Amino acid sequence: MKLRYIILYVDDVAAALSFYERAFGFQRSMLHESGDYGELATGETKLAFSSIGLMRSFGKSPGLAAAQAPVFEIAFETDDVAGCLKRALDAGATLVQDVQDMPWGQTISYVRDPNGFLVEVCSPVRA
Repeated sequence: MKLRYIILYVDDVAAALSFYERAFGFQRSMLHESGDYGELATGETKLAFSSIGLMRSFGKSPGLAAAQAPVFEIAFETDDVAGCLKRALDAGATLVQDVQDMPWGQTISYVRDPNGFLVEVCSPVRA
């Protein structure tokens, strides 16, 4: 078994895809013609988006993301945390925590995406 998808529920799938393309440099794998589902190429596990409307049509009631009270975070690893953070902010992310060096040998920062999801931008952990 392997982790294949992380799916975030958003109002506007195309806008979410566009933000992640601009902010983090991912490439769009697909956007369904309905506009209700799309994916980004992020490596082996895909980051996908489904419209809240589609999920409601399936009888689901997705909650709204809250970066100040998150129940999860998405983490993107890079060797240039400061540069990636700037790119994300320029694309419309909101700063949650500026670049910080951690005692376990990792550099981290946090942003909130336009849908309220908490995103960590981090370096690899250095032993």
